[in-house]
Amino acid sequence: MRAVWKGAVTFGLVNVPVKLYSATEDHDVSLHQVHDKDGGRIRYQRVCEIDGEVVPYQHIDKAYDDGDRTVIITDEDLKSLPAERSREIEVVEFVPTEQIDPIMFDRSYYLEPDSASNKAYVLLREALESTERTAVVRMALRQKTRLAALRVFGDVLMVQTLRWSDEVREAKFPALDEPAKITSKELELSKQLIESLSSDFDPEEFVDEYQHELRTLIQAKLEQGDAIDTAATFGEQPEEEGGEVIDLMEALRQSIAAKRGGGGAAEDEDAEKKPAKKPAARKSTAKGAAKGSSKGDDEEKPAAKRRTSKKAG
Repeated sequence: MRAVWKGAVTFGLVNVPVKLYSATEDHDVSLHQVHDKDGGRIRYQRVCEIDGEVVPYQHIDKAYDDGDRTVIITDEDLKSLPAERSREIEVVEFVPTEQIDPIMFDRSYYLEPDSASNKAYVLLREALESTERTAVVRMALRQKTRLAALRVFGDVLMVQTLRWSDEVREAKFPALDEPAKITSKELELSKQLIESLSSDFDPEEFVDEYQHELRTLIQAKLEQGDAIDTAATFGEQPEEEGGEVIDLMEALRQSIAAKRGGGGAAEDEDAEKKPAKKPAARKSTAKGAAKGSSKGDDEEKPAAKRRTSKKAG
């Protein structure tokens, strides 16, 4: 990794020299635009509206237009700003970690100690971790003054730039103003469904399927040419049929039943209505299934009955 910034974390009289590294990277396949007729690469040029000439990047400045006048801002102007010249990550305050909502987070960066001794770095890390606090900091990065959260991530310190409060839109939806009557049974079934799907989050279990399929498509085109059968490349995948579920209770029951391995609410109800088979009949069925014979013996016992018998045994 290449450091994108060097400076120091400062709080009180404590100074912690650090290097800043981007914590994330983009893995998307890079695509460019071409002419559909001959495949020629499409490139963009920066053209001046006054003289019509193509302008090299090094001769391009920024400008602000208020509607009547335009003021030009050069790179030298931006670098002259006091905040931009600062090489400090200034701690403003330490706040309880849970008070910073994830919607505020923007980009993440790792901090590496940048001195002969890492004692001050480790001390700050241990202090934050033991007090369950996050440091709200100010810093200048990429020609902008940033508000950020400095927190512990594993064994390292991490800085996550924050959005300013006026950048977060208000969540106001008229539909939520309408009262909704939730029954205790619906809430209980919802909790059961959540419990059945509960697990510990492991990000490595998830993959970007779109990027995987895009790479498969590209490889197929490289090997077979442009004229390929997409279905033959990815395999036929029938579309799932379904409509809007009106009965919330029924949807919850079916979801829980499916997660438990049963067929659904309707199948469970049918299983409850059927009389239980005698033990001898179950033994005969098992033998018949093993031999692949016996008419009707290979009929599978409903899921609800299997669970009941198993518990009873």
